[in-house]
Amino acid sequence: MWQRIKTAIILVIIVGFALFASSMPIFVVPLLAVGVLIAAHEWTKLMPKWRQPAQFILVVLVITMISIALPWTWVFWWAASLLIWALATAWVVQYPAKEKWYGRRLVYMGAVILTAAITAMYGLWQMSPWWLMYVFLLVWCADSGAYFVGRKFGKRKLAPNVSPNKSIEGLIGGLLTAGVVAIVVGNYLQLSGTALFLFLILSAITVAASVLGDLFESMLKRRAGIKDSGSILPGHGGVLDRIDSLLSATPVFAFGFWLLSKAGVFTEVWIMMYLAALRVPF
Repeated sequence: MWQRIKTAIILVIIVGFALFASSMPIFVVPLLAVGVLIAAHEWTKLMPKWRQPAQFILVVLVITMISIALPWTWVFWWAASLLIWALATAWVVQYPAKEKWYGRRLVYMGAVILTAAITAMYGLWQMSPWWLMYVFLLVWCADSGAYFVGRKFGKRKLAPNVSPNKSIEGLIGGLLTAGVVAIVVGNYLQLSGTALFLFLILSAITVAASVLGDLFESMLKRRAGIKDSGSILPGHGGVLDRIDSLLSATPVFAFGFWLLSKAGVFTEVWIMMYLAALRVPF
């Protein structure tokens, strides 16, 4: 447990420094590049054995870095990943009765999922590092709430064939915990009326997506016959084991934020977040 805590502290320090040390992407982009490089390597372990895993890793890294530099492609990646996550819902529910998704298509799915997540993280960071931190906080608090509530009250299994330890009660606990976080942040941003309502709805959908991301990676590991995606993070496993929830949560939140901007809500929310960031010393 102590090793797990030490690793978590180190990760928080590294990520926090990269997000807030400079308004220029001199720390964020290298961090994202290293992250996607390791995550792509671990993804090859979840796929059927492929003769050229290095080719997949290189292609994903190049696509991701190019996409970061081309903001007009971001919405495409986010929308494409949302389609995959919608399909993943059915795959998780039907596992192990149906496994047609397992095969070469995981190559393309992995490329889209990783690119969408990385561009979403970068896009949110560009708007404000606090937006990205909000998504991180939302997912982490939801995960913690689900763990403690599920451990105490969990009886009905959420997806027994994929992750036997997750319960419906835990999911409810995670949503309620994240709801408290969203309400506190929404009030801090002085949101009200429609803006607050849409902010809470988007936050709830983001948390639900994070649970799906966790379940999806658990399903992939079960099908591949491995316990962890890697061992680079002592006490935690691999990078994918730590960001599985964020792989689905960040593009969902970023895409929802983009839709809000098109609906005219973005301006009010962004201004409130910007003003809040000015009031918070770091």
